[in-house]
Parts: sequence; structure tokens; C-alpha cells
Amino acid sequence: MTEGIPGVDTSGADVRIVTSGGRCFAAHTHVLASASTVLEKQLERAEKRRTTSGGGKTIRILGVPCDAVSAFLSFIYTSRCSAEEMERYGVHLLVLSHVYCVGRLKRECERGLARTVTAESVVDLLQLARMCDAAYLKMRCLKVLEGGFKEVEATEGWKFLQAHDPFLELELLQFLDDAESRKKRRMRSRDEQGLYMELNEAMDCLEHICMEGCTTVGPHDGGPPNQTKKGPCQRYSTCMGLQLLIRHFATCGRKVHGGCSRCKRLWQLLRLHSSICERPEPCKVPLCEQFKMKLSVEKKGEDGKWRLLVRKVVSAKAISSLSQRERKLNHNPTMVVGWDDEDFSATQQKHEIFSFGTF
Repeated sequence: MTEGIPGVDTSGADVRIVTSGGRCFAAHTHVLASASTVLEKQLERAEKRRTTSGGGKTIRILGVPCDAVSAFLSFIYTSRCSAEEMERYGVHLLVLSHVYCVGRLKRECERGLARTVTAESVVDLLQLARMCDAAYLKMRCLKVLEGGFKEVEATEGWKFLQAHDPFLELELLQFLDDAESRKKRRMRSRDEQGLYMELNEAMDCLEHICMEGCTTVGPHDGGPPNQTKKGPCQRYSTCMGLQLLIRHFATCGRKVHGGCSRCKRLWQLLRLHSSICERPEPCKVPLCEQFKMKLSVEKKGEDGKWRLLVRKVVSAKAISSLSQRERKLNHNPTMVVGWDDEDFSATQQKHEIFSFGTF
């Protein structure tokens, strides 16, 4: 006995859909053919059989529950699938939508099943996604696998996979290894970008100190800082670290022989500034012009690593200038200029204030 599709007017139906449970659904040839190219081909073959042997057109959809077939046909007519049907027959509907090339239903099934992926079901759904070429569902399964592999490894599904599909197991283990490598590269890249941003900030503060002066160090050709600056600048922590480094450089006796690591750090910052400085007029940053002349002479033999560092800092400067809002400047000054509490207390005991004119 043929029955209708729930919620659909099947009057004038000219084709029967036979299921595994023996139930038959009435449908229309033009509706099925317009929804699926696979059903269209099957209907053409059914029409040829009907003309040669007589009888009505029949299509068999076997291997899935009768209610899943009913939900599948209902979607073809109405383009809707209830949450209850998706929860109960989501797997079967995904298989049917893949076999019969019903793209819209397949996408909805992928999204519905992706919301139900757990550590217990991820292996089964991943295998289903591979067989049905469901990229979105596969991606979701891989994310769950990556985020909780220890839980997945303890499930029966993973043990079954190890015993019966070692190639898929190897593929998944390689994916996890690649994911871990990508994560480490992203973290390393983020840390490097943070360092370049800090160096760019140090370059800005160095120009600010040389041209305007800050709390304890005056400009290159100006008066004492207590006359030119009334309060700390916006980048006080970085500026203060640089000022302490400058004051140390002005009084250090070991810099002549190259034995002071802190003086070498300031020397490298001055060299880095000269590498990115594009001012047409004479720059007020100490040794900038001398470094530029030296770099122009030794350009052919310039260190590749140094050129890469310069490009990265210039890139960070461009990113910083294009930023719509001001970044939160709460960096630790020791990461840029090596300023620590002992240096600060030792410097505070001195009464002299050195400017760049001391150089």
C-alpha cells in the first residue's frame, strides 16, 4: 500500500518510492527529477522498464530506516527538516543527500552533525565525513580531535580504528603532528612580531628623547630636561629604560674596550635607527649620520640577518602607523633596553643629569 509524504499533497503522484521496511511513498516525477540528477537518471530507467514490461514507475531507496526516507522526500518537497528529524536521522540523511546529490540537505546535515561531535562520536563521524566527502563535518571532527586527543584515544571508537584502519590512524596522527608544528610556528611568529613592535617603539622613543627630551635626558641641542619637560610621556616605561641606558652609556668606562653589554645594546639601537632613518635633513639622533656613511660604504658586505631585522622593524612600524587605535603600552622595559630595579636605584643616587650633548 502506497502512502503519502507527511505534510505534502501527493495527489497525481506517478512514481512509487520503495523502502527497506516495505513501506512505499507516492511522489511526483518532475519534483524528484528537479531536485536530484541521480533520481532523474533512475526515473529515466524506470520509465524505460515501464514501457517494456508495463506497470508503474518504481524507485528503491534501501539500507536506511523508512522514516529517514520519509524525511528525505519531505525535504525535497519543502526544503525543510525539523530538529527532531535531524537529531534522529541526521547520519542517514547525510548519506542520502550525498548519494542522491542533494546539496542543500547535505549542508544542513553537516552543520547539524557538527554540533553533536563529541570525543565518543568523533571517530565514527570522521569516517562518515570522509566517505560522504563532507568537508565541513570533517573539519569540525579534526578540531575536536586536536583539542582533546587524550579523551578520544581512550574511546572504543579509537581502539576499533587502530585495529581495523591503521592507514586512517596514521593520517590522523600526522595531522596532529602537523597541527602541533603549526601552533608552535604561530606562537614563535607572534613572539617575534611582538619583539619587532617593541623595537619599533624603542626607535620612536629614541627619536622622541633626542628631539624633544624626556624626564631625565634632554634633547640633543636643547636645555636641561627639567626645563623642557614637565611630566612623563605616554610611553614612560620604555622612555625611562632608554634614559637610564643613555645615562649609563655616558659614564661607563668599559664601553671604550667593548666590554659592557648594556653599552653594546644602546650601540645596536643607534645602528638600527640609522638603518631605518629616512630624514633628508641631518638627524639629531647621535651617530646616525656616521652609521649611514659606514653602511653606504659596506652595503655589499652587509649582514643578511641584520637586513632582515631592519625589514621586520620597518614592517612593524608600518603596522603600528596603520593601527586605528593606540596599542596598550604596558611592555616590560627589560625586554627592550635591559632596565632593572638595581639600575634604577643606582641611577637615582646620582645627581647629575646627562643629555646627548655629553656624547
